[in-house]
Amino acid sequence: MVENEIYSINGPVVKVRNATAFSMLEKVFVGNRKLMGEVISVSREFTTIQVYESTTGLRPGEPVEGTGKPISVTLGPGILRNIFDGIERPLKEIARQSGAFIATGSNVSPLDEEARWNVTLLVKEGDLVKGGQIFATIPETDLIEHRCMIPPTLSGEVVHAAADGSYRIHDEILQVRDNKGKIHSLDLTQEWPIKQARPITKRLPISVPLITGQRIFDTLFPIAKGGTAAIPGGFGTGKTMTQHQLAKWCDADIIVYVGCGERGNEMTQVLEEFSELIDPKSNRPLTDRTVLIANTSNMPVAAREASIYTGLTLAEYYRDMGYHVAIMADSTSRWAEALREISGRLEEMPAEEGFPAYLPSRLSQFYERAGYVETLNDQKGSVSIIGAVSPQGNDFSEPVTQNTKRFVRCFWALDKSLAYARHYFAINWNESYSEYVSDLTRWYNRNVDPRFLRSRQEIMSLLAEETKLMEIVKLIGSDVLPEDQKLIIEICKVIRVGYLQQNAFHKEDTYVPLAKQLRMMDTILYLYHRCKEALSDGALLRSILSSGIFETVTKMKYDVPNDHLELFDDYVTKIDEAINSHKE
Repeated sequence: MVENEIYSINGPVVKVRNATAFSMLEKVFVGNRKLMGEVISVSREFTTIQVYESTTGLRPGEPVEGTGKPISVTLGPGILRNIFDGIERPLKEIARQSGAFIATGSNVSPLDEEARWNVTLLVKEGDLVKGGQIFATIPETDLIEHRCMIPPTLSGEVVHAAADGSYRIHDEILQVRDNKGKIHSLDLTQEWPIKQARPITKRLPISVPLITGQRIFDTLFPIAKGGTAAIPGGFGTGKTMTQHQLAKWCDADIIVYVGCGERGNEMTQVLEEFSELIDPKSNRPLTDRTVLIANTSNMPVAAREASIYTGLTLAEYYRDMGYHVAIMADSTSRWAEALREISGRLEEMPAEEGFPAYLPSRLSQFYERAGYVETLNDQKGSVSIIGAVSPQGNDFSEPVTQNTKRFVRCFWALDKSLAYARHYFAINWNESYSEYVSDLTRWYNRNVDPRFLRSRQEIMSLLAEETKLMEIVKLIGSDVLPEDQKLIIEICKVIRVGYLQQNAFHKEDTYVPLAKQLRMMDTILYLYHRCKEALSDGALLRSILSSGIFETVTKMKYDVPNDHLELFDDYVTKIDEAINSHKE
């Protein structure tokens, strides 16, 4: 009789009867094909396992083999430029071996074991080393230097160090004798459990923005490095495209893009776009600083949960080297749906809309792994998390959106009517918010200009005032409004079309530096104040509008190159001429 054999199979949930050898969250191999799974429940009678691969063809009576270790990822050079599935299997290598579809039980090394890397040692024989210390550097790509670190749990004396040279990832580089006299052999890799956060020295205050070059984010709703943001929106509102644009242009050192339950054609688009895109700071391919985790909607549902944690662990690994990492999770709703399906098969008591009662705690565990930190090697690094949420029917009161709102400090609400009107980004400025503005005030005042946040506040006030006025306009029309209120509606049209709307396909508008954003705000507000003065002196708004100055200011985002900001001075002259010529 086979010990630890399968008793029942329910989709991705497998039960083993009278098994006492397994522990919670242990990695196991299920069946004759050795499907990867994880122990999620242990009782005297049954051990329950969730399988991260398709269980089609699995039968009761097949063996289950324990490993004694949790689900872990292999960390080392070769992660960047790669594409993994949710359990860190390299899709390019699998495609080369077995075609476009992943065969169950595929046992492919996550990293290329035969590739050779130029290693420069930073320690020598006799040195004392501690956990997290960088012991070697490798040029992983043209943009990123890979810094090999002592495992966080190890410290001691180096008793052997290899010479600088070319090595494979599993070649011995160091031997370290720990405090108990045991010798540990170190290569270029280490393993880390995906559901355990990597250790740090301390968390640091959040005080530096993640610059995106996208006006609605940098100006109205900024996110900090080490911060968290949610992008909720219904089908077709532009969640994925928003994350693509942020991944392309934000000033993070490394991008981790997790396609969690995404459609296969969307992931294909990501892969093709990223491979063609040139990083504006270095003129190198963007893939040189990107890792993609593709877990499409036709892949096993249990692997969606693992894909989120896999991406987080890779992000924390590069953070520990001293890099700033941005992780794009698209979408956390499909991850929550995977939790709901597993929970249903486990016959757990459902909470709101069938989601498990532990949904809020899982979301909090995910977003809590973001942060700006001091690493074990005294460097500063960060992980910023930007998660897309897909509420069914665009209903923001559903559980995933509401619980996500509790744990993020940036809420970028996408609006269906804006999306259908081709207003990109379709961020609703009335429902969105950022709690990072006060944390970033000192940085903006020091590095940009104290006017930046004052101008932002005035623009926010004008947009809020326009919202109130539009309620009146819907009821009785705009003709009854006084001239100063008509001016607010007209200037907000300039703000919406000329400032908040951005063209991702225009070379001057796809990325806008903060200095240009400030000059654009100054120009719009100068137009507003000059018009307000003219109206108080008896001028008519319709005569000012007939001059075409509002349309001229609206188009300045295209007409002023990012490296010729002095051209904004001409707009002051144009505004003065237009208003002076129409005073009555």
